[in-house]
Amino acid sequence: MADVNQQTIIFDDPQALAAGVAERIQGRVQAAADRSAPFHLVLAGGSTPQGLYRQLALGGERPDWSRVHFWFSDERCVPPDHRDSNYRMVRETLLQSIDAPARNVHRIACEDAPQQAAQAYDAELARLAAPGRRWPRFDLVLLGVGEDGHTASLFPGTPVLTVRDRGAAPVYVEKLASWRVSLTYPVLNDARRVLFLVAGGKKAGIVSQLLGANAQNYPAGAIRPRGELIWCLDRAAAAGLPGAAAERR
Repeated sequence: MADVNQQTIIFDDPQALAAGVAERIQGRVQAAADRSAPFHLVLAGGSTPQGLYRQLALGGERPDWSRVHFWFSDERCVPPDHRDSNYRMVRETLLQSIDAPARNVHRIACEDAPQQAAQAYDAELARLAAPGRRWPRFDLVLLGVGEDGHTASLFPGTPVLTVRDRGAAPVYVEKLASWRVSLTYPVLNDARRVLFLVAGGKKAGIVSQLLGANAQNYPAGAIRPRGELIWCLDRAAAAGLPGAAAERR
């Protein structure tokens, strides 16, 4: 397996993690705005990113969000106002508080049938791609990780793990008895930068596996982007790592 440009940063607690990652994102967004360049940002669902999104939405010195394109790593197949919708969570914690043009928010329309929603999202990726490409090269992808080693909706043992011809695909997660749509490995690994955001002691075991010799045994271990791979952890999530494995903040 090819080497990747990887680093690990440990923060004291979830609040410091959210603030530190928010500062990094704001800096990169503003740098792109200063160049009048678009910035393609993929947002993660779940509970851990919510503190980060609220931090990004705070008043004061905020970057110019007008050229940022917001994408979603995955979505549950529920309507956009459903309590389980990743889009709803992101809208309520971030999007409704910043000046993001509606045309730049690319949600996965999971109120439609899973296959239809995945095909539509794949087409949306192609629409925003540079000439000769099938999807945008994302500037930053935010991902979480589950205790079973899944990331986005790339769950162990699901057929979506083998998809290589599409940027988005439907996936049925049997243990959750639910359909989802997920970005696939080719589009995620094409990114300029992938950042895993992980907090809490319940994740310490899987983090030690993913940052050790057994990473290839889990879906998240196959995230190996052409650009940078950054693991941002709080101390509880990093509890199983060797003391010298990371830079502390």
